[in-house]
Amino acid sequence: ANKGNGAGSHAVAAAANFITRLLRSTGILSEGQLHDFSDSLQEAFREHYQQHWFPHTPGKGSGYRCIRINHKMDPLISKAACTIGLSHQQLFSLLPSELTMWVDPYEVSYRIGEDGSICVLYESTPPPPPHATSAGQADNRNSCKDELRIGRSSPSKSFNMMTISS
Repeated sequence: ANKGNGAGSHAVAAAANFITRLLRSTGILSEGQLHDFSDSLQEAFREHYQQHWFPHTPGKGSGYRCIRINHKMDPLISKAACTIGLSHQQLFSLLPSELTMWVDPYEVSYRIGEDGSICVLYESTPPPPPHATSAGQADNRNSCKDELRIGRSSPSKSFNMMTISS
């Protein structure tokens, strides 16, 4: 498990910063509240992922690490929102009603809406595995979001890079 540095903290920070930027764009919260929310969310992610972070098999645990808002608020986001006094109702009015985010060791990606495109927020190159076999590496790439990509008629169009500057 990754506690403070390396790929894990970059991926966790990218995920928390994205949700914080969504809240910032509403213009309702102060910078202090946003900062506290982001810190709290990163801490919640790190705690939640502690035993479920596998840098050598990044797809392993992907479903467990998946953040979801689908007419139900993700408990990790709720927990962070409580620290700045945001109610469930306020949170629902400020964030998309359908958001899925995959927080994996070398990639953070998201989809807004159930049929939206999957967009990459953060990407880094994994170090070469200790003794990789070609069969083993193929298994490593399978994650819950790869299942969604398979079978699309035009994967190049459904997979866009999106950056948001603050």
